[in-house]
Amino acid sequence: MDKMHALLNPNKQGNVMKISARNQLKGKVVSIENGSVNAIVHIDIGGGNVLSSTVSLAAVKELNLEVGKEAYAIIKATSVMIGVE
Repeated sequence: MDKMHALLNPNKQGNVMKISARNQLKGKVVSIENGSVNAIVHIDIGGGNVLSSTVSLAAVKELNLEVGKEAYAIIKATSVMIGVE
């Protein structure tokens, strides 16, 4: 199994932080809905699948997120729920 590392924030020495999350899905930012404090970022990961994440406006700025930019959706969860009607 290949390992993937996402560039989160290089430190002052230029080293890249490695993360333990294994669910890293590369995609393209298709929209950013800015609110007063947070933004909802939508990432198209292919196959008709779009993931959304609520992040701070500061994070949008720090990551230089913009529509059309490649980004990773990194999922770290302790549980997954399933529901039916």
